Amino acid sequence: MAATSSSARAASARVAGRAGDPISGWESRYRAAAVVTDFIAITIAVLVGLALGLGTHVPEFGDVSPSVGIVAGSLMVCALIATRAWDPRILGHGAEEFSRLIRAVVTSAVTLGLLGLALEATAPRPWVFGLMPMAGALAAGGRLVLRLRLYRMRKQGRCTLPVLAVGTIEAATDLIIRTRRDTNRGWTVTGVCTPTGAAHHGAEDILGVPVVGDLDGVADAAREGGHRVVAVCPTPGWTPRRLHQLAWNLEDMAAAELVVDPGLMEVAGPRLHVDPVDGLPLLRLTRPTFAGVSWVTKHVVDRLGSALLLIIVAPLLLAIAIAVKLDGGPVLFRQTRVGRHGRRFSMLKFRTMVVDAEQRLGELRPDNDGAGPLFKLKHDPRVTRVGAVMRRYSLDELPQLVNVLMGSMSLVGPRPPLPREVATYGRDAQRKLLVKPGLTGLWQISGRSDLSWEESVRLDLRYVENWNLALDALILWRTFGAVAGTRGAY
Repeated sequence: MAATSSSARAASARVAGRAGDPISGWESRYRAAAVVTDFIAITIAVLVGLALGLGTHVPEFGDVSPSVGIVAGSLMVCALIATRAWDPRILGHGAEEFSRLIRAVVTSAVTLGLLGLALEATAPRPWVFGLMPMAGALAAGGRLVLRLRLYRMRKQGRCTLPVLAVGTIEAATDLIIRTRRDTNRGWTVTGVCTPTGAAHHGAEDILGVPVVGDLDGVADAAREGGHRVVAVCPTPGWTPRRLHQLAWNLEDMAAAELVVDPGLMEVAGPRLHVDPVDGLPLLRLTRPTFAGVSWVTKHVVDRLGSALLLIIVAPLLLAIAIAVKLDGGPVLFRQTRVGRHGRRFSMLKFRTMVVDAEQRLGELRPDNDGAGPLFKLKHDPRVTRVGAVMRRYSLDELPQLVNVLMGSMSLVGPRPPLPREVATYGRDAQRKLLVKPGLTGLWQISGRSDLSWEESVRLDLRYVENWNLALDALILWRTFGAVAGTRGAY
């Protein structure tokens, strides 16, 4: 067994070297690319402002060109540093990267505005309200391009981080499945430590990943295997003292990062706070808030965004309407759905099925491919030829922009459920009704109809529990890729 463990560790080390060895320097190059992208965005905004001659006069100082532009650019750079917008831990994944970028733009713009107010000067106004937001938008676009390139490389097995999973066989199996499914995250489980040091029935691997030790040998396994992340899952017998000891042992490994599952229903971000009691750190979970400036901003973006999108896609909507009409029957299909706080509304879609589709539902129900209370058929005989094309690219959902404009839906949110589905909801699924249903959401970018009922509920709850504007922006961006990929669309 010792020889086997040694070979397993060696294999794990070889995989780690290929996937995410710090010597490769891909993380440093990615960080440098993000810095260069931000500097280019800021430089473009400054040059545009100077070329237009904006903000050059300050009372008592006269013509100060190009000082205001240089100050604006310098403030943005300082704000990016202050908000740690180039922290490698948040680059390339999640919404936190864009949250910090937004905070940097807002902070620098407010600072410049206050300086203008103190000097009784109007020169900073075009920079505060135009050029600095433009620089932020350009920087965000550049980071999106970098992220898409990183995602492509990770699908090829490059630029990933080797992970050592610590926990029960069931917990390790779940983590392996999740990391393989979420390739964009860039984690590759290359080793496992279980309470017994083995898998089921004495096996030496879990889903092809070698078991490299037990709970007492985690630090040694991480060191010998070259793992960059040590992920500790809930495990019987794993005490706080043991966790502290592991953290101390990993401090000598500069490249190793300790990640601990808090067991809090995937709640993260601003709702989690450390609240110490007599030196004992406790995680305090606050209630989700659906109010304030961010919530108002979401509603404004919904209305303005849907109106703008309706104008842009108007020719496409007309073409689809003509195609559906030529296929016979009404163009639109109206269906009652349940919105925020259980309010019912009529959701609009382009008709993709034959006219008597609802009457034929009963005879098809035994062949249901959907999960839980959902009804879905991969090869539904009721779908028309035009409807099949629309469903493949989610074009049938475009009329829901009218629902967003009227306020019954949001651009981003949980999947809009049917009344019969809501009737079967448990307490957990009921929380989906705390927010408006969305035209897109985490379910849309994570597999759509291929998801199990439990997975779709989990994704919707994750959105409700962790909602923020940056998450909305990230989902909207990834929706384009999900629709183009057509995975789970039927």
